Amino acid sequence: MGGTVEHGGSAGGRDRGAAGRQQGPQSLLPPSAPEDGPQDKVPRRWRRWVGAWRRWSLWTLLVALVAGMLVTQVWLAGRYEASQVQSRLERDTADAVADIRNAFAHNLQNLQALQAGDPDLAAWEARAAELLSTRRELVRIEWRDTQLLLRAHAESPYRPLPWDATTRSGTHSETMLACTNARRITGPSYSSSYFQPLPDGMGAEMMEVCLPLIQDGRVRGFLVATYALQTVLQDLVAPSLQRTQEVSFTEADGTRLALVGALRRGSRMFTAQQLFDLPGNTLVLRMDGWHAAPSVFPNVLTALVTAMSIALVSVLVVLVRDNRRRLRAERDLGDALAFRKAMEDSLVTGLRARDLNGRITYVNPAFCDMVGFPASELVGQTSPLPYWPPEHAQEYAERQVVRMSGRLDPPREGYESTFMRRDGTRFPVMIYEAPLINAQGLHTGWMGSFLDVSEQRRVEELSRTSQERLQATARLATVGEMASLLSHELNQPLAAISSYANGSLNLLEPAPGAELPSPQDLQDVRVGVQRIAAQAERAGRVIKSVHDFVRRRDQTREPVTAQDLFDAVLPIIRLQARKLGVRVVLSIEDGLPPALCDRTMVEQVLLNLTRNAMQSMDDPQIHPRILDLRVRRAASNASNSWLEFSVADMGMGIPEDVAERLFTPFYTTRVEGMGLGLSLCRTVVEQHGGFLDHAAREPRGTVFTFTLPAFQKADP
Repeated sequence: MGGTVEHGGSAGGRDRGAAGRQQGPQSLLPPSAPEDGPQDKVPRRWRRWVGAWRRWSLWTLLVALVAGMLVTQVWLAGRYEASQVQSRLERDTADAVADIRNAFAHNLQNLQALQAGDPDLAAWEARAAELLSTRRELVRIEWRDTQLLLRAHAESPYRPLPWDATTRSGTHSETMLACTNARRITGPSYSSSYFQPLPDGMGAEMMEVCLPLIQDGRVRGFLVATYALQTVLQDLVAPSLQRTQEVSFTEADGTRLALVGALRRGSRMFTAQQLFDLPGNTLVLRMDGWHAAPSVFPNVLTALVTAMSIALVSVLVVLVRDNRRRLRAERDLGDALAFRKAMEDSLVTGLRARDLNGRITYVNPAFCDMVGFPASELVGQTSPLPYWPPEHAQEYAERQVVRMSGRLDPPREGYESTFMRRDGTRFPVMIYEAPLINAQGLHTGWMGSFLDVSEQRRVEELSRTSQERLQATARLATVGEMASLLSHELNQPLAAISSYANGSLNLLEPAPGAELPSPQDLQDVRVGVQRIAAQAERAGRVIKSVHDFVRRRDQTREPVTAQDLFDAVLPIIRLQARKLGVRVVLSIEDGLPPALCDRTMVEQVLLNLTRNAMQSMDDPQIHPRILDLRVRRAASNASNSWLEFSVADMGMGIPEDVAERLFTPFYTTRVEGMGLGLSLCRTVVEQHGGFLDHAAREPRGTVFTFTLPAFQKADP
């Protein structure tokens, strides 16, 4: 087939090529151009123009690519040089901040050294003057007592300033604020900058530092030093930076406080800022650098030649790498196929693939072991398949036809079926199917997985048997607990029977002097015997209700009305209700369908819940005692209908710690209880597909609610 297609394609290509050679140039002619004659030069000129246009377009594209490469190189070089300038400026800013910080720390050490040896005022002023002569950024040093009163001071010999003592001693002056903060933090504190007028009509920004003098853990005074921010920049920032950059102190909002540096040189400005954080004050050191446009053209040609050489080598590298990548992909594909085969062979789940016609295209070893047929006998088989039981073959074939036609999708939760092994034994399987989609997104078939659930069904059967035994044990325990109630209830009909019997015997005695009783006495005897029969029937019903409940029966689900369920257990419920003084109220919604359930098991659930409800009201303080039994239609969906049974009491309710373990087997709050009642009730309800839960009842009590599936008639 492939050769035929390939040959047909080649022939078609040759035919089309010939037709193109014959008709292609004619199609390019102007409508008015003749095919023959002296105008034959027009098509040739037209072809030359087309060829030239193609060549020039290729050269134009190449030039555009080269120009784009050059522009990109220039732009990248400019970006690189700008980033280098910006990085250098940021490093210079960080170094300048570090230098200023170190100088301020050294000044603090020198200020502390002024107090060495407890000098007098004259010696202190001499030391301070000497410090001011060496540290030009300091313009004034003051020694103040604990009340911030001036004791001694010294001023810089380089810049005499008119100091206003009244202003500096004010409560809200920068000096007072800095010293107050220094006293609070027990360390040096810097004030905010302020403007100090100069004699020449100008001014300068100043900043105070207050250093507390601490002795024996107490503040003995303060040293106040005044910085001139302009001098700080001039003396503490490296002169090389000042010659090439503009350095300034600014506030957080960008207001400049002091400025030194070179004039503007260049057309592009670079800016770097560094936070200068001091105790009590924060400044920003800003550096502005002016530079000309980066000169990168001398390196463009070298970079271009290098880039083109690298591009040629890169092409070869890409080809080699692509070949290696293709070989690696083929090797990985082989490994992936081997891994998938090993994984499928190790599965215990059977796998089967079918095409859209229902023909088997793949089975794994687990599926072959499951049905007993080798893969060679299964692959290619179609309906009927050899592992289908003969009695179900027709049904399976019809279902497969419907599914393959796309009218019925397999359920996502799977479905159960029966297969046959090669030796003829039947076994149940759970089937999960999904569509097979190829790489192009087309539906090519179905993939199914199969689980042998024989062992699971056997375990479920054992569980059901154990559950029946537990149910029987619970019923027998219930009957034992109700023996006293039976004796109490049977006393009434037996006492009535005894009274009616004695009365009847007395009436049968003839009167003195008479041989036979009178007709009226015989009539009374007849009434007494009827009453005896009624009381005996009543006692028999009580005993029969208990007997029917305890008697072991097969668990079969059948449609049972809610009224029939309650009629079976109400005689037993009323026994305990009369003893405890509980009034039973039964309410069944009209028009309810019968419940599809195991009658005996559901009767056990109703009896356990009602007995628990009545026992919860066995307290002298609870009044009235009402047991409310209700049946109504529960919320249903399109496929299932449910009935809701509720048992409500007016007891003291269930504490939270008890509610957490309420359905735990063998957990009970009663001394005589077994702890199996509620656990068995939940198991029974869940086996029917419903749920059992409880909730608090207003204003007092608890309501237990469980659901059962409603019986639905099959469609005709």
